[in-house]
Amino acid sequence: MPYFNLFIPVLTRAACLLLAAVTVTVSADELPNPSVLKVCADPYMLPFSNQEQMGYENRIAELFAEKLGAELKYEWFPQRIGFIRNTLRAEEGGGYKCDLVITAPENFELAATTDTYYTTTYMLVFVKGRGLDEVTEPEMLGRLVEQGKEIRFGLSDFGPAQLWAFYQGLLGNIVPYQGQPGDPKVSPGKRLIDELVAGNIDATIIWGPTAGYYARQLKKEGIELVMLPLRDDPSNPELRFTFRMAMAVRYGEKEWKEKVNRLISENKEEIRQILLDYGVPLIEP
Repeated sequence: MPYFNLFIPVLTRAACLLLAAVTVTVSADELPNPSVLKVCADPYMLPFSNQEQMGYENRIAELFAEKLGAELKYEWFPQRIGFIRNTLRAEEGGGYKCDLVITAPENFELAATTDTYYTTTYMLVFVKGRGLDEVTEPEMLGRLVEQGKEIRFGLSDFGPAQLWAFYQGLLGNIVPYQGQPGDPKVSPGKRLIDELVAGNIDATIIWGPTAGYYARQLKKEGIELVMLPLRDDPSNPELRFTFRMAMAVRYGEKEWKEKVNRLISENKEEIRQILLDYGVPLIEP
């Protein structure tokens, strides 16, 4: 999963401070070239985007290009450390390689964020019919372990899910997986889904858009995933799992940001339907 789609949500407080420290303000007096919509995107990261333009970000980009009467072009780069530096802030031929990131967390440190356009959360995920059907709330998983049930709990090696597992008494059951594999073509969320289906783990926690997308794909194959949303704990700010998502442009490009905000507002229902088509679990703010 992209480093700031699930990514900034999963960063530690120290990492966020580091990102803030390296933020650079870019001034710009003009809108990007109005005849071309240049989008920064990951070439391998469904359900967000890929080079075959099969992701929800691709669909939204196509919608915006149509509304703007502009040609759509992409700058492809894996969404990991260095993504913004090598795309949105990378200069090329007197301009920039791309002008819009379709998905970024609200208040993203490395770029100016637009109005938010959807809210989603992390999901506890397991395969129906494999011994966990009695679990109807995420917190029930820890209670089953206390009662002696053996559960292999696959988990990324960074993120808020680690802290949730600690509070639920599940640390001894964790099967660790890399949150950012060396191969950019490998989706950490998809890998956890594959491990679930293969029976190598019994349950996991995955970012909602990734879980929802692959749940839809697997249902066509007769495999049903149960997805239970993790809830924020108002008394513990570190136990936060629900995030509002926006788009991102360069700092200083106020006119362009306003235009993108208008596109989001004027096409709100179309965008919502695209997200639903991809199985993104939408949470009311």
